[in-house]
Amino acid sequence: MKQGKAVVVFSGGQDSTTCLFWAMERFEEVEAVTFDYGQRHKLEIECASQITKDLNVKHHILDMSLLNQLAPNALTRGDIEIEHKDGELPSTVVDGRNMLFLTFAAVLAKQIGAKNIVTGVCETDFSGYPDCRDVFVKSLNVTLNLSMDFPFVIDTPLMWLNKAETWALADELGAFDFVRERTLTCYNGIQADGCGHCPACLLRRKGLDDYLAAKRDKGAIG
Repeated sequence: MKQGKAVVVFSGGQDSTTCLFWAMERFEEVEAVTFDYGQRHKLEIECASQITKDLNVKHHILDMSLLNQLAPNALTRGDIEIEHKDGELPSTVVDGRNMLFLTFAAVLAKQIGAKNIVTGVCETDFSGYPDCRDVFVKSLNVTLNLSMDFPFVIDTPLMWLNKAETWALADELGAFDFVRERTLTCYNGIQADGCGHCPACLLRRKGLDDYLAAKRDKGAIG
């Protein structure tokens, strides 16, 4: 039996699209929210808009351009190289991003009567991003409940999954081809399988290859 209403924090990428399908299977009503924070590739917002349109999901786009001003990074500035040096956080880290996104998603959720907020953050393949950790999400969940006196539940269906397991979940949800062909994960703004060499594409591809290999092995055994 489906639950009430949920808001999905939605970028149009592999993880958030998988979460959108996950939410659609579990909730009677689902809306998505995308944040415009000056990301390098506007195609990300266009991709999110097209996916929600095709899935008949109400879509909100919120202006978060102040984040770009406060926290310059490789995701918003063309003059900052995308890199991840040993012992350092990736240059793609946007300080406070998930805290702000989830907070504004919660404000929206309360206005439309949605108790659940769904996000695709993951601690297994999180590359050191501090605001993707389970302890952070749980802490913010309590803070949001107290700040608005509302029983929010932040759902993190991917928290303990690696990329191969995320592909497996998409397949279980009947969304494997959709996620592979329609989403945008690439830091260089190339849809589907992407550029093939940026960190996001390498992680996505390795997960896909691992999942397909495991699926073949399982089929061979079966």
